[in-house]
Amino acid sequence: MSTTTAARAGATDRRRPSAWRRVGVPYAHLAPALIAVALTTIYPLGVALSNSFRHWRVNETRTPQEFVGLQQYEKAFTDSNFHNAVWVTLIFTVISVVLSVGLGLAMALVLNRVNWLSGLTKALLILPFAVAPALKGYSWRFMFSPDYGVYDKMLKTLLPFTDSINWLGEPFWALMVIVLSEVWGWAPLIALMFLGGLGSISPEIRDAARVDGTNAWQEFWKISFPLLRPLILIVVFLKAVFSVKIFDQVVTITSGGPGRATESLNFFVYSQGFTFLDIGYASAVSWILVVILGALAAGYLWLMGRQESK
Repeated sequence: MSTTTAARAGATDRRRPSAWRRVGVPYAHLAPALIAVALTTIYPLGVALSNSFRHWRVNETRTPQEFVGLQQYEKAFTDSNFHNAVWVTLIFTVISVVLSVGLGLAMALVLNRVNWLSGLTKALLILPFAVAPALKGYSWRFMFSPDYGVYDKMLKTLLPFTDSINWLGEPFWALMVIVLSEVWGWAPLIALMFLGGLGSISPEIRDAARVDGTNAWQEFWKISFPLLRPLILIVVFLKAVFSVKIFDQVVTITSGGPGRATESLNFFVYSQGFTFLDIGYASAVSWILVVILGALAAGYLWLMGRQESK
């Protein structure tokens, strides 16, 4: 090998990044975010897991006490109040997901045309989702108040048979108010997601269907819906994750009442830890909630990965 060739090979080797630089530098850039996640998520989850195996009531002692094994988890699965929280969360999740996805899809189909009014409406759709959940909850509680609520007065004027309904004082209607507050915030955002999906459908497919004489319903059912089905599944999983961990509106609208009619799993964890001061039991229930959310998140990520691989 000549001296010139050797020099060029040496220069090439110096320019080629080492294995550490190829692997380590990206993680070094991610280090601040990873540290923040470790301190705010992984560490608290680890502490909660440890506490879930110990007896600890704050009104008795300031530190965790003796190891009790799976006793806290056994208590949860035999606790009627825990069963009620699971049932409330399940009902809320199913109804809010169905209404949010259904209304979002309907809104997307209506707005899926190009004109200045639909463009303005699309820009405004993000505003309900941008409202903080706590502010949303206080607003809906105020508007359904039997004394000065705007929604209460409107409904009782337009629908006289609702005059006897105490929206926040009856179990069924209190839960429905929380559901509607959630749908109000999520349906417009889901509509934007579906608008993106509808926009990705080739116009040639629709034109060919119209030439074949299909009407609007047939076009939706045989063309738009099958092509949107993967996106719909992803949206359902995403909305289910957020519905299972509902908390802010429960606190601000009903505080879990009347009775325990609107006590979600997340609120049940909060009440056990900060009202009844049973940190051990609250930690065990919180980890049951983590497992449920983890399963939903895994399903969501699996669907996302499946879509990307197609």
